[in-house]
Amino acid sequence: MIKPDPNVAIPDDLGAVHLVGIGGSGMSGIARMLLDRGIRVSGSDRTENAATTELRERGARIAIGHDAANVGDAETLVVTSALWPDNPELVRARELGLTVLHRSQALAWLTRGRRLVAVAGAHGKTTSTGMIVTALEAMGADPSFVNGGVIGGLGTSSRLGTGETFVVEADESDGSFLFYDTAVALITNVDDDHLDHYGTIDAFERAFVDFASRASEGDVISSDDPLAVEITPRIGNERVITFGEAETADVRLSSVATAGGATTFRIAYDGGVYDGELEVPGHHNALNAAGAFAVLVHLGFAPRAVLDGLSRFGGTKRRFELHDTVRGVRVYDDYAHHPAEVEAALTAARTVVGDGRIIAVHQPHLYSRTQAMSDVFAEVYERLADHTVVLDVCGAREDPIPGVTGELVSKEFSDPGRVSYQPDWQDAADHTASVARAGDVVITFGCGDVYRIIPQLLDALRGGGPGQGRGA
Repeated sequence: MIKPDPNVAIPDDLGAVHLVGIGGSGMSGIARMLLDRGIRVSGSDRTENAATTELRERGARIAIGHDAANVGDAETLVVTSALWPDNPELVRARELGLTVLHRSQALAWLTRGRRLVAVAGAHGKTTSTGMIVTALEAMGADPSFVNGGVIGGLGTSSRLGTGETFVVEADESDGSFLFYDTAVALITNVDDDHLDHYGTIDAFERAFVDFASRASEGDVISSDDPLAVEITPRIGNERVITFGEAETADVRLSSVATAGGATTFRIAYDGGVYDGELEVPGHHNALNAAGAFAVLVHLGFAPRAVLDGLSRFGGTKRRFELHDTVRGVRVYDDYAHHPAEVEAALTAARTVVGDGRIIAVHQPHLYSRTQAMSDVFAEVYERLADHTVVLDVCGAREDPIPGVTGELVSKEFSDPGRVSYQPDWQDAADHTASVARAGDVVITFGCGDVYRIIPQLLDALRGGGPGQGRGA
């Protein structure tokens, strides 16, 4: 795992830039904006995907597979935290004495001179960022933005706009959100999901306090999340706006209702009361909208115009994203990888499933998280899903921990008939198809590569049977 180095000087001129892992959601967004700035871009990734294809068509030189030769004549190398130190392209760049920047430092370079809105929090970052950007677009502000997922209605995760505002999804997982010259900080929640980096809850909280205190124009922070409430008095800014359902919230949310895939709500702010509506389901999305509303009125936009803009938000890729319906079974994908996120997504799913059942396909993410939270995941799935299929762990940046597999989650179910551990993806797809019936909803959960199982799920539902391909 590569940790961002705050001692690295970010040059004024990056020269030609090579991005290792260019196909990722965040990295591809940065690459797209570098191209928009007229910078020569190259990159590499393990596999081809829609992002690498698009970037190649826009003029980037893309290599599939990692090799020292891919660095070519680049002057700056951009890496992510998921990279291992022995990556041949990183090793070659260091041998050549190239500038090596963490992804967040490249993004900080792109945001120079703009009024930066940085969105942080363990849950809701991508959706909240998408909501802010969508509303700004609707109000004619033409923002620049880099998000962790494709924004519905805009068809992209990043774009260079002409307006003064730049909106970014700021990653707290490795402390890199501290690199930004933030004007307005939005903190959706403070959940101890990244202790592998910070070590202690206290260090994690201090990082959020530091992030918020650096915001030059003020902060927007949850009034409902316990740790957010705890750190709010420690924030050094004079201007702090709270949002949520607490009676003390500056932007107070109430009357949340979801029906037919849409969500309605009411917001009280500065003596006025306003009704809002979203095209996406879920109580958690109403809370995200309240946070986005608070940011946008803080930026100077009128409350009614903000809510009208938010009503145009159509979701983001991999957030309760419908892929297809086969034999009456709807198949969704969701990025949720923490128990709180899974609970929010399943609760939203209950509002759209009707008389059908929910079948969850869970890919545990990180060995450390699986080891620490297997019982919590099991409790959430058993309480809110009708049947759960558990895959094996996506280790991402971590080395395996002996004895830690997806079976840790399945063994925590009190009713073994409600869960099935299926480490082989084709077996998992076939099992899911055998359980599902018309009216059911199947949802894949995880921030790894679980979305790649969806073609196998759809094929199995169509009756394609086993042997159509094996998952990772």
